[in-house]
Amino acid sequence: MSALPLNLTPGTWNLDAAHTEIGFSVRHAAIARTRGRFTADSGVLTVGETLEDSKLEVTIDVASVDTSNEGRDEHLRSADFFDTETYPKAHFVSTKITGEGSNLTVEGEFTLRGTTKPLTLNIDFAGVVDDPMGATRTGGEATAEFSRKEFGLTWNAALEAGGVLVADKVNLQIDAEFVKADA
Repeated sequence: MSALPLNLTPGTWNLDAAHTEIGFSVRHAAIARTRGRFTADSGVLTVGETLEDSKLEVTIDVASVDTSNEGRDEHLRSADFFDTETYPKAHFVSTKITGEGSNLTVEGEFTLRGTTKPLTLNIDFAGVVDDPMGATRTGGEATAEFSRKEFGLTWNAALEAGGVLVADKVNLQIDAEFVKADA
């Protein structure tokens, strides 16, 4: 059994969407990375007596995709990519949390565009603080990668010199904060 990280106490911790960013990047034209972000819709970290007794659940507003290019964002919302009219949300539910100190691993099921696949988050746990407004906060940075094709995101265009316009591997970078619910 893995002990809880220092100062993390059992209970319910609600995602603070205003202080959470879900970023992604994918290689474009085999040269540079296109970066974007989503808004977290909701989330709950339920901390048990050990990490193994804990659970993380997060819902993402996929229609909120923002790459700082409205034309590209509209294309990403279309049926070619996320099909947000049919699948407006993505969902992650942990199946196992392990780790030691500030290095945590959260294994879970990620549902995107109606397809559910395993996804592992590698987390750099930042700790627990009491803010000036009297709330207790926790959070950290998470990274993960997945194949977009496994989730039905198959649109692409061939490049004249070889290769494709949009790479398959998507990198996730997440900064998240959770606030302890009142007991």
